[in-house]
Amino acid sequence: MKDFEEVLYLKPLELNGPEQMAIDVFMLEKSFTDINFNMAIRFYTWDGDWLSIGKNQKELPKKWIKLLENGKLKIVRRPSGGKAVLHSKGLTYSLIWKSPPKNKKESYLKTTQWLKDGFKKAGVDLFLGNQSENISSSNCFATSTLADLIDKDKNKYIGSAQYWKKGHLLQHGEILLEPSKKLWNEVFNTNPPNIRNELKEKNKIINFLKESLSNTWPNSRLINYKLNKKEKEIIKLLAKNNFEKVTHF
Repeated sequence: MKDFEEVLYLKPLELNGPEQMAIDVFMLEKSFTDINFNMAIRFYTWDGDWLSIGKNQKELPKKWIKLLENGKLKIVRRPSGGKAVLHSKGLTYSLIWKSPPKNKKESYLKTTQWLKDGFKKAGVDLFLGNQSENISSSNCFATSTLADLIDKDKNKYIGSAQYWKKGHLLQHGEILLEPSKKLWNEVFNTNPPNIRNELKEKNKIINFLKESLSNTWPNSRLINYKLNKKEKEIIKLLAKNNFEKVTHF
């Protein structure tokens, strides 16, 4: 019997929005059928500039549609809730957890602790947001709730969202690194949060977060996991059928 719990680690991939969302959902589905599955973690980047919108965001601003039609932006709907997130030169993380705390607040406290520990290693202290969700804003980074992490100056570094199914958790979020001021203004009519210059190297951030895993889950051990040919085919179908078409324009 193992004295540790395996955490499947998928190497970073740069893919389009539908494919990235499909991998997240596929790994969540895997947690239902694989009796040895405990947790999976991955980091990824996006092929081009993408706007991911929450599953409950309905009517999209006309300016977003115009940016989409002009080829300046691509849009995908996430399986998780929350507001719109601009993925442009940032780093996205995804965590699938088979047996999380059933209380949503407790689950966020645990998962954000892992992120806080990683950024502490990078020399940045982050704190939980404490604002109520801004219903009038369509921008995830406009407010900082319990799901988010901010620095001492209230700059939001990480915005996260959750998707629950059968008691299992998919949590993913965007780690800002080098947000484009021009594109951010075009999309949200405001400047992006002010992120410290030393936090620009994706590989360093990934390594810090991988190292911090054992602080939050002491009995865990990262195991490299590679998608096989059949799994990749399933993911392609998921992407095509579930994420390529964005409704409610």
